[in-house]
Amino acid sequence: MSKPEENTLGPLAPLAGRWQGNQGIDISYINHQQQQTAYQEEITFDPLGPVKNGPQTLYGLRYSMTAWRLGENDAFHEELGYWLWDAAQKQLLRCFMVPRGVLINAGGDAEADSTSLHLSAEVGSETYGILSNKFLDASHKTMKYNLDVTIHDNGQFSYKEETQLWIPANESIFHHTDQNTLTKLE
Repeated sequence: MSKPEENTLGPLAPLAGRWQGNQGIDISYINHQQQQTAYQEEITFDPLGPVKNGPQTLYGLRYSMTAWRLGENDAFHEELGYWLWDAAQKQLLRCFMVPRGVLINAGGDAEADSTSLHLSAEVGSETYGILSNKFLDASHKTMKYNLDVTIHDNGQFSYKEETQLWIPANESIFHHTDQNTLTKLE
């Protein structure tokens, strides 16, 4: 695939490059209790495209993300995936894998010049859905995923992410949240 022109990336164009942020707050469920963790992360977005699906043409960003608890050297979270833009359908997609055995294909409506993005996925959906390994499906099943991204004019972007987990031992839904503001490095 050749490197796409910036205007073919739609709302993803400002994200191309390398980013870093150390204002992250992760609220998760660890060892049967809620825990808040401060973290830093690095994200790299590399342009790709066009991707042809018959008459559909996608452009996007290949991405990788790594997060570390503040003051620690070992990463506690990683992601690999793609952000894709379907200009004809005005659809934005985020397809990614977490090395815990979770796959998410989230999507949402957007305009080519959008700076506020919303994507979501639900377990059982045949379009924007979620898959988990057998262990997580039985113990911490991911039911819903929501992501809100704001692209700022000052070389930063911020996000708020919510993953709803069904925890059978508690017979409840836990709202795992992450948020951060990142600054472009290059």
